[in-house]
Amino acid sequence: MGDMANNSVAYSGVKNAVKEANHGDFGVTLAELRSLMELRAADALHKIQECYGDVYGICAKLKTSPNEGLSGNPADIERREAVFGKNFIPPKKPKTFLQLVWEALQDVTLIILEIAAVVSLGLSFYQPPGGNESLCGSVNVGEEEDESEAGWIEGAAILLSVVCVVLVTAFNDWSKEKQFRGLQSRIEQEQKFTVIRGGQVIQIPVADIIVGDIAQVKYGDLLPADGVLIQGNDLKIDESSLTGESDHVKKSLDRDPMMLSGTHVMEGSGRMVVTAVGVNSQTGIIFTLLGAGGDEEEKEKEKKDKKSKKQDGALENRNKAKAQDGAAMEMQPLKSEDGGDGDEKDKKRSNLPKKEKSVLQGKLTKLAVQIGKAGLLMSAITVIILVLYFVIDTFWVQKRPWLAECTPIYIQYFVKFFIIGVTVLVVAVPEGLPLAVTISLAYSVKKMMRDNNLVRHLDACETMGNATAICSDKTGTLTMNRMTVVQAYINEKHYKKIPEPEAIPEKTMAYLVTGISVNCAYTSKILPPEKEGGLPRHVGNKTECALLGLLLDLKRDYQDVRNEIPEEDLYKVYTFNSVRKSMSTVLKNSDGSFRIFSKGASEIVLKKCFKILSANGEPKVFRPRDRDDIVKTVIEPMASEGLRTICLAFRDFPAGEPEPEWDNENDIVTGLTCIAVVGIEDPVRPEVPDAIRKCQRAGITVRMVTGDNINTARAIALKCGILNPGEDFLCLEGKDFNRRIRNEKGEIEQERIDKIWPKLRVLARSSPTDKHTLVKGIIDSTVFDQRQVVAVTGDGTNDGPALKKADVGFAMGIAGTDVAKEASDIILTDDNFTSIVKAVMWGRNVYDSISKFLQFQLTVNVVAVIVAFTGACITQDSPLKAVQMLWVNLIMDTLASLALATEPPTEALLLRKPYGRNKPLISRTMMKNILGHAFYQLVVVFTLLFAGERIFDIDSGRNAPLHAPPSEHYTIVFNTFVMMQLFNEINARKIHGERNVFEGIFNNAIFCTIVLGTFVVQIVIVQFGGKPFSCSELSIEQWLWSIFLGMGTLLWGQLISTIPTSRLKFLKEAGHGTQKEEIPEEELAEDVEEIDHAERELRRGQILWFRGLNRIQTQIRVVNAFRSSLYEGLEKPETRSSIHNFMTHPEFRIEDSEPHIPLIDDTDAEDDAPTKRNSTPPPSPNKNNNAVDSGIHLTTDKNKSATSSSPGSPLHSLETSL
Repeated sequence: MGDMANNSVAYSGVKNAVKEANHGDFGVTLAELRSLMELRAADALHKIQECYGDVYGICAKLKTSPNEGLSGNPADIERREAVFGKNFIPPKKPKTFLQLVWEALQDVTLIILEIAAVVSLGLSFYQPPGGNESLCGSVNVGEEEDESEAGWIEGAAILLSVVCVVLVTAFNDWSKEKQFRGLQSRIEQEQKFTVIRGGQVIQIPVADIIVGDIAQVKYGDLLPADGVLIQGNDLKIDESSLTGESDHVKKSLDRDPMMLSGTHVMEGSGRMVVTAVGVNSQTGIIFTLLGAGGDEEEKEKEKKDKKSKKQDGALENRNKAKAQDGAAMEMQPLKSEDGGDGDEKDKKRSNLPKKEKSVLQGKLTKLAVQIGKAGLLMSAITVIILVLYFVIDTFWVQKRPWLAECTPIYIQYFVKFFIIGVTVLVVAVPEGLPLAVTISLAYSVKKMMRDNNLVRHLDACETMGNATAICSDKTGTLTMNRMTVVQAYINEKHYKKIPEPEAIPEKTMAYLVTGISVNCAYTSKILPPEKEGGLPRHVGNKTECALLGLLLDLKRDYQDVRNEIPEEDLYKVYTFNSVRKSMSTVLKNSDGSFRIFSKGASEIVLKKCFKILSANGEPKVFRPRDRDDIVKTVIEPMASEGLRTICLAFRDFPAGEPEPEWDNENDIVTGLTCIAVVGIEDPVRPEVPDAIRKCQRAGITVRMVTGDNINTARAIALKCGILNPGEDFLCLEGKDFNRRIRNEKGEIEQERIDKIWPKLRVLARSSPTDKHTLVKGIIDSTVFDQRQVVAVTGDGTNDGPALKKADVGFAMGIAGTDVAKEASDIILTDDNFTSIVKAVMWGRNVYDSISKFLQFQLTVNVVAVIVAFTGACITQDSPLKAVQMLWVNLIMDTLASLALATEPPTEALLLRKPYGRNKPLISRTMMKNILGHAFYQLVVVFTLLFAGERIFDIDSGRNAPLHAPPSEHYTIVFNTFVMMQLFNEINARKIHGERNVFEGIFNNAIFCTIVLGTFVVQIVIVQFGGKPFSCSELSIEQWLWSIFLGMGTLLWGQLISTIPTSRLKFLKEAGHGTQKEEIPEEELAEDVEEIDHAERELRRGQILWFRGLNRIQTQIRVVNAFRSSLYEGLEKPETRSSIHNFMTHPEFRIEDSEPHIPLIDDTDAEDDAPTKRNSTPPPSPNKNNNAVDSGIHLTTDKNKSATSSSPGSPLHSLETSL
C-alpha cells in the first residue's frame, strides 16, 4: 500500500512468509488470513462463520480486543511485524548516479563533440613521415618542437569540458530525484490513520499499522490495510480501484464485512480489525505481481503475462478485473513510489516524452528545436566555407599539388575546421534551457514547502502562474474552520448570544444534550488546549465540535452521555453525506420504543418538522406558515450575518407499533419535532480579504463554491471581498444554476454556461457535481480567446472529480480527506487561502525566471555564433577557440541557469495580468533587449578583432598558423566577451524594461556567488590557462579595459530601456505555444499585456503632447467605428443596461465592418499613450490590432474590475473580434 513508509526494509518475499511454519502462537496463520481476504461478500461470511464463528472469533485468534484494541507494547508489535509483515511495500529503486551520467551522455551535440575531440586527439599523436614539409603549402609555420605536445591539448580540453557538462547535468538530475524522494517520504510521514490501542483512540503513521489493530474508518478515508468490519454505520465503499465497478458497495456485518486496502470510504463510519498489511494486503499482492518496479510498459506486459500464466481460480479472476482497470496505478494511495503519484514522477524521469508536457515545457522544447536547427545550419555553413577557402587557397591560388605525405596535415586542418563548426553548434544550442526549467521548478517546489504548498506534480507550480480563475471552498479555506455557536432559537425565543442554562426548560435541555451528544460522530470531540491559555482543540468534524461546544457553554458534558450510550449501542445511524445534508441516529429505549435524533441544514430539516418545542418545553403543532415565519425572522437574519444555520430535531416511535422499515429513510426522517435552530459562525481568516484583493489585482477571478446557504455565502463573500457592493455579479444556488445551464431535455449546454460563468461569483448549496460542472464549463469555454486556467480547492471525497478536472487542484492538508489529496496537484498544509496566492506568485516567478534566462542565453548565442561564423569566414579561424566556447557555454548555460532561475519572487509579480497559455516566451521587450545587447557586444568584439592590435599596440592574432602559441590579441577578445556576459547577466534580471537592474540583487545569494565565482575562474583561466585555453597572460591595464567594456553593457542597457517597444514594429516574439492556429491571437494578446517601462516613462515625460494629435484623430475614428457597428446592438432592450452585458453576447462580431480603421495600440496593460498603427489593412482579421480600453472605460467605470481589458474579460473578447 502506497502509504507504507519508504524505509528500505528487506522484504523477504511473500513466499517465505507463507512457508513460515512458526506463526508466532497466534491462532491463525498468514496464509489463512490471505486466503480469507481473497473472498467476497457471501463466500467470505460463510468462511468466517465456518472457521472463526464471527468477527470476534478472528479478534480472539489475533489476540486483540474489539473495543480496547492492541496493548501497544513494543514487544508485541515487533512479534506481529515478524509474523504478519509490515504495512509497507518496497519502493522502486532510484536511478544510480552512473545511469544518470549515461543518460546525460546521450545528448547529440555532446556526442558530436566527443567524436571531434577523439579524432583531434588521434591526429595530434600521428607524426607524418619525414619529407619536404614545405611542399604542403603555408601550413605549418610555427614552433615545430611544440607541435606534438600542443596538438593533443585541444582534444583533451574538449573532452574535459564534455565531462564537466555531463557531470553537472547528472548531478542536477540526481539531486532532483533525491528531492522527490524526500518529498515522497515527507508526504508519507504526514499520512496518519486512526486506530485504537490500549482503549485510547490515537493516530499513527500508516506504516505502523499492524495485523490485529482495531482501525476506525470514516467518510473520506483511503483504507491503508485489509480488514474485517467489527461495527459499521451506513458504510459505503468505492471499490472501483480494485474491481472496476463504479457502484458503491454497502458494508455490513451480515452482508459483506470485507474491507480492502486501497478502497475509498464514501459514506458512513465504523471499526475494523486489520487482517493483512503491506505486501499481503490486496493492493500489496497486485504490486508484487507487478514486480513492484519496472517501467509502465513492463508493468503492462507483466500484467498480461501474469494473466496468461496464473490459473489460480479466485485470485486469477480478481486480478483480471483489476488489471482491466489498470488498477494497480489507481489504487496506489498518495504515496508509494510506484503508484499514483510516484508513478507520475517515475514517468517524468524515465520516459519524459510520453508524459504530456506542461505548457512551459512545450514552448521551451519548441524554441530549443528552432534554435538548434538555426545553429546546425550556421555550423554547417561555417565548415563548408572554411574547407572551400582552404582548398581554393592551397590548391588553386598557390597551385600546389596534393601530395600523399601531406594528407595527414590537410586532415588536421579539416578536423580543426570541423571542431570550429561543432563549437558554433554547441554554443548555438541552449542546452541550459531544460536545466533552467528543472532548476527553477525544483527550487520553487522546495521553497513552496515553506509557504505551506506541498507540490505533488511539478508542472502544477508553473501552471499556477497562468491561473485566471480560482474556485475556492468557503469553510476552512476562506474561513478559520473554528466553528462556534453564536446565536440560537430555542423554545420560540431568538437568543443573539448563548443563553444561560437556567433560561432553558429542563425537558428541552435533556433533548438538546442527548441529541447533540449521540447524533454527532463519536470521533468528534473537544480536547483541552495543548498549551496554557490556548483555545480548546477541536477534533473531528468542525460543525459537530461547534455543537458540542454549545453543550459545554451550557455547562453540560457530552462525554457523560456518550459513556452511558457507547457507540455500539446506537441502533442505526444515517451518516451525513452531500446528498442528505443531514445526519440522524436511532436509539432503542429499554421499553422497546425508538427515538431518532436528526440534525442538518435548517431549510432541509425544518421542511420535515411537523411540531416544535414551545416556550414551556412541550411540543406544539408547526405549520408551513410558521415555518415561513421562522425562515424570515430567524434563519435569514442569521444567514445574512454569515452564520451557518443548523436545525436540531427528534421523533419518537412508540413501543406498541411494529418496527419501522429502517432502510426506507424518507419515511423515518420525517414528522420530526424541532428542538432548536442554532447559528454557527465560522470567522473569516483575517488575512483572506487582502489575499483576495491581490488576486483580483493580478487578474484572477475568485469564485466561492460552497454547500452553505446563499445568504451565509453572500455575507462571507462580502466580508472577503469576493463581492463588492454595487457590482453587477451573480450569486446562485445549486438548483438555480442547474436550471439555467440545462436545456429542456436536462442536458448541460456549454452556451448556457457561457452566459453565466463570467459574472458568477458565488455558487451556494452546490453539490460536488455542480462544482465539477462549473469547473469543466469554465475550462471548455471559448468566450474569451485565452482559455481559462482554473484552480480549485477541495477537501471532501466528493471534490475529487473537480480537483482532477481543474488545471491545478489544491487539497487541504489538515481538513482534506485522503481521496481529495490523491486527486490534487498541490496540498495546502495550512488550509489557508493566502497560500494559494503564494503559489500564484511562485508560478509566475518560474515563468519569469525562464524568460530572464532566455533573454541572457540568446544574447550570448547570437553574439557567439555570429563572431565564430564571421571570424571563421574572414580569418579562417574562430576568434573564440573551442575550449573557450565550451567555457562560455558552461558559465552561460549551466551556471546562469542556476543564477537566474533561483530569483526569489516579489510582490510585483502580482501586479500584472496572467500571461495566458499561449503567451510567447520571448516578448517584444525581451527581443528588443536581446538584439540591442547583441549589437553592442558585436560592435565591441569586431572592433577588438580587427583593430585591437592597433589599439593595444600588440601583435595581431589573425591568420595564425596551425599550432601557433595563443596571442594576447585573441585573449583580450575572449576576456572582454566573458566580461560583457557577466555584466549582461545582471541586466537579464529584469525582463519588462525596468530601470533598476540591481533591485533586490542581494536577496539572491546564489546569483551573487555565481557571478563572483565566474569572475574568479575567468581570472585563473586567462592568467594561468595557457595553451589548453588558448590564453596568454594580460596586463592590469588590459584587464581594466576588458572590465570597462564589460560594464558598458549596463549603461547600454539603460539606453535600450529608453526606447519604447511599441516603436519597434519589426520585432517579433518567439517561443509560442504549440497551437498553430492560435498564433495571431497570441501576438495580439501579448500586445495588450506586455509591460514596458520605457513606454511608461515616455508617457510621464513631455513627449505626450506630440502624440496627442494622433491620438485624438484615432479616437474619433474608433468612436465612429463603434457607433456605426454597435448602434443596432446597443439599441436592443436587453443589452441597454450595461455595456458589460453587450460584450458577453458573442453575436456581435465587428470583423467585416471596417477593416481599415487604424486602431489604437495599447502596448501594455497600464499604458494609455497609444500610437498609430496599421493604416494599411491588416493581413488577417486580428493580427496586431487591438481595440484599446481607453475609449470604453468611460462608460464602464463602475464595472471596471469586470471589464478591464485583461484577456479573459468580456471586453477583451470584443477587442479581438475587432
